[in-house]
Amino acid sequence: MQVKRFFAADMRQAMKLVRDELGADAAIIGNRRIAGGVELTAALDYKPSALAPRVPNVALEEELRKTQSRIVTAQAELSSRNDTDEGNRQLFAGLSLTASEPLVEPHTEAPASAPAAAPAAVDPRLFDAMRAELSGLRELLEVQLGSLAWSQLQGSKPQQANAWRRLQRIGLSGALAHELLGMTAEIDDPRHAWRMVLAHLARRIDVPDVEPIEQGGVIALVGPAGMGKTTTLAKLAARYVLKYGSSSLALVSMDSFRIGAQEQLKTLGRILNVPVTYVDPGESLAQALEPLLRKRVVLIDTAGLQASDPALRMQLDTLAGRGIASKNYLVLATTSQKQVLSAAYHSYKRCGLAGCILSKLDETASLGEVLSLAIGHQLPIAYLTDGPRIPDDLHLPRKHQLVSRAVSVQMQDEPSEEAMADMFADLYHHPGKRVG
Repeated sequence: MQVKRFFAADMRQAMKLVRDELGADAAIIGNRRIAGGVELTAALDYKPSALAPRVPNVALEEELRKTQSRIVTAQAELSSRNDTDEGNRQLFAGLSLTASEPLVEPHTEAPASAPAAAPAAVDPRLFDAMRAELSGLRELLEVQLGSLAWSQLQGSKPQQANAWRRLQRIGLSGALAHELLGMTAEIDDPRHAWRMVLAHLARRIDVPDVEPIEQGGVIALVGPAGMGKTTTLAKLAARYVLKYGSSSLALVSMDSFRIGAQEQLKTLGRILNVPVTYVDPGESLAQALEPLLRKRVVLIDTAGLQASDPALRMQLDTLAGRGIASKNYLVLATTSQKQVLSAAYHSYKRCGLAGCILSKLDETASLGEVLSLAIGHQLPIAYLTDGPRIPDDLHLPRKHQLVSRAVSVQMQDEPSEEAMADMFADLYHHPGKRVG
């Protein structure tokens, strides 16, 4: 029997290391959280009798027994009264229990007489340790269940498994792929089913009925650094000037952090003959906008700051202020990974998002990730940008054209078995959904 330990940042990466090193027949015989990730112990040709029995954690089990005894004692004392005092409520609330629903059945009988004093609090470090271990076990189970579900689907429904592969090549999330395939489960013809999947995907994409600069008002572009906010703002400004002239447009810069950002916007204003206003941190945006109220459109360029930067919170709170009434659009580079896109949304949603703008479509290798984000969070897609030309490379989105583009730039290689298993494992984060 071959036994080996594997270290990785998370459970999925550790499972992949196990599969790559020992194969799919390896058995997981231990897991634990360590600094910086997880540790898995795996064995090949594993026989349960070949290993020594697991050494119990005596201290933890003793504390658990004491906790169970305290719970039973408190329940006995509670049942002897008609009213429940506040101390017992706090005890049960801390343990996530109710008097009628104990967490576990006790192994020992309750003492004949309950102590008058409240029991000492359980060391929170023990709960933290149990919580971390349960979290690791859950993640491990999700990975294994995802792999098992994918294997069963390939054997029982090869046609549906092929559709799953095609959606994974586009880059769609597991939850969205599951929903789309559920809408076409009754269609037998594979080609017709695939066309209907893409049609349903196009219907799920939301686009505004009226172009934002046609509506007018204050429009702010927000998002992390490198997403293309300033270039997109230049395209929007040029598009507006070509159609309506420069007299009813103004530009505002809130980016005093990036070197040359204000100079770049100043140059754009000089070329378009449009006034540019600069707002430094701590200054009132409402006061800066007051002289511009007669302008039909005001475009605001914001700073791309890290989520942990206190200045970002202040900037977003300013945009969300009552006296601003700005429509904030999140600029998302389609070249970004899904984790980066998700982090951007959660960081900037506090200012109230009217929609999103997808940039760098000419450089992307996949559109599924950003489409999944926009659909999942119901973000209308206001504009598309696919090149450096101003304003020629700014376009209004068309649902079916966007889906066709997503299919055309999909991955050429078939997704690996590990990638498919991971997609199925993601579905176990959504209660009530069944894979396959």
